[in-house]
Amino acid sequence: MALHDVTMAVLWIGLTAYVLFGGADFGGGIWDLLAGNAERGRPQRDLVEHSIGPVWETNHVWLIFVIVLTWTGVPQVFAAVSSTLYVPLTLVALGIIARGSAFAFRKVSTGLWRRRLFGAVFAFSSLVTPFFLGTVAGALASGRVPPGIAAGNLLTSWLNPTSLVSGALAVGVSAYLAAVYLTRDAERAGTPELVARFRARALATGGVVGALSALGLWVLAFDAPDLFRELTRGSALPLLVLSVGMGVASLVLLWLRRFRSVRVTAALAVTGLLWGWGLGQYPRLLPGVDVDDAAATDAVLGASLAALAVGAVLLVPSLWWLYATFQRDHTGGTSAK
Repeated sequence: MALHDVTMAVLWIGLTAYVLFGGADFGGGIWDLLAGNAERGRPQRDLVEHSIGPVWETNHVWLIFVIVLTWTGVPQVFAAVSSTLYVPLTLVALGIIARGSAFAFRKVSTGLWRRRLFGAVFAFSSLVTPFFLGTVAGALASGRVPPGIAAGNLLTSWLNPTSLVSGALAVGVSAYLAAVYLTRDAERAGTPELVARFRARALATGGVVGALSALGLWVLAFDAPDLFRELTRGSALPLLVLSVGMGVASLVLLWLRRFRSVRVTAALAVTGLLWGWGLGQYPRLLPGVDVDDAAATDAVLGASLAALAVGAVLLVPSLWWLYATFQRDHTGGTSAK
């Protein structure tokens, strides 16, 4: 396998990790937004805060990983995307900064009005940030980012049918993953009322995500016909079938209250959708640009992959230990991861 193929596979693994972990963190903020007034929503907000508190910063490591590997591995693509899509990417950066700051300040604030202010910023940022990330994905999927510095339209590149559906789908996926994870957290914390609430939300958002996925396919049929063809009749079809199958299995497991197992099937459903898109578009990265055209030299790719391998020796066990520690049953609750 060529080094550029290995690099793209590793990059997509990092993107998958960010969607599954970082996406769930965004989803926790969405449920914080929809929890209700201060008194009614306090138990839900406390569970969200307790769940994402130990790992919310860690999950953004995956986004940094994707950015750096794109920069070094396919610099031509990085330049085109960052210049044409600088508006949504800037909004994403502001959203992440505002969200993290507000989450930290809310925890240490004593005044009610300050907690409400920081809570509103945290929750709103959790909603809009995945939306703009989804619009970036839609711009790439629909081929609206041409090669070159700021060669694409600065507005219609991310304000178009595919991008808007992708943005809504990103929000839905984030909310769905968070609801699934939080259902198990609530069960482990011994709060049956919260179990029932998040189970109902997971079932509802699972149906919404399925509908948005179907809508996205319909939009791709006329907005990105090449990708639609690969997803429905090409090499990506098995992954799309996997995603649909795991999505249905997740709803069944939620109905049966198998909250531990549904974490796996929900993650597989999202992973199948993400990898189906990647395989359906591969090797084309930009219009007229394949991965072998855009990739850095083998010397750069080899050095990057070697550095990642060395770093993974420290990073992967550390992350595993972090997540495992906060997954253990403790009196009074645990983490959503």
